[in-house]
Amino acid sequence: MLVAVALVEANLSHEVETRVPAEAPAFFFIDIQPDQLAEFAAMVNATLGARFDQVPMMRGRITRLNGVPVEDAAVAPEAQWALRSDRGLTYSAPMPQGSRLAAGAWWPIDYQGPPLVSFDEALARGMGLKVGDTLTVNLLGREITATIANLRSIDWERLGINFALVFAPGTLESAPQTRLAAVYVPEGEEDDLVRAITERFPNISAIHVREALATFDRIIGMIGNAVRLTALVTVAAGVLVLGGAVAAGHRRRVYDAVVLKVLGGTRTAIARAFLIENGITGILAAVVAGALGTIAAYFLVTRLMKIDWVFLPGPLLSTTSLAALLIAALGFAGTWRALGAKPAQFLRNE
Repeated sequence: MLVAVALVEANLSHEVETRVPAEAPAFFFIDIQPDQLAEFAAMVNATLGARFDQVPMMRGRITRLNGVPVEDAAVAPEAQWALRSDRGLTYSAPMPQGSRLAAGAWWPIDYQGPPLVSFDEALARGMGLKVGDTLTVNLLGREITATIANLRSIDWERLGINFALVFAPGTLESAPQTRLAAVYVPEGEEDDLVRAITERFPNISAIHVREALATFDRIIGMIGNAVRLTALVTVAAGVLVLGGAVAAGHRRRVYDAVVLKVLGGTRTAIARAFLIENGITGILAAVVAGALGTIAAYFLVTRLMKIDWVFLPGPLLSTTSLAALLIAALGFAGTWRALGAKPAQFLRNE
């Protein structure tokens, strides 16, 4: 249990440290009207150290997969969320940052032709789609059927702008649209900037990314505290069990110590023998616990928490080493009193 708890907590910490990008946007601004973009850009650029990325954004609902209505299509449970409501979508000539091609080829920069779409690889797998299949999207009441030109593996953890659905140029430019902007601004400047923008443009909404990340960090901290509390309860239960085992074997320990003394064993030699015995017990327990705890942590992290597993030897070795020392120390403490027993009463009984 201790090994599993330590490895789960270490994987959670590793996920936070490695997955959350060092430079995340401070805000996302949504519903920027096209005629507001120039003044919006001027306000951001007037803030020292600020910059932003922006893309056109529309919302549409996926209605057909290869011509089959989504209600009748076979879709895996992990992909069904993308069909339950409208999805954000955009169009782009270059491939969005934070994406890599998993299948197919990206369209030319100057592409003008039949509707093409780039789709998220994981969603395509869950919907049974591949390059060359068709996808139909309802955009403001108009059905648009596009051929899947490529599949992308998207790094959502970078927290930049990205979409599961990206259309090729020539299809959506004339559709009603707003702009989505990710603004990067130094800490301490963001409140003034967001206040100025939302006061100037009441229709623009701001999503505070840093505040969300801070909340996420607090939640992870609470999870860590709960995990540590579980570890303390486990240690307490283990101490009680070990104490009972030591008490049950105390008389045998006393008898062994008396016999060894009668046979000429010194107190130091007997203490060393007991310490080695408890040390071997602790090492064997640590090896078994390390194997079983690692397996348990792997299934908890990958199956329950749905995050990537990373084997971290540091927490494993520190936990098993401390536990082995604890076993040896508590076991030896239980046998120390046996070394002080007087041989006479035991020999008289014999």
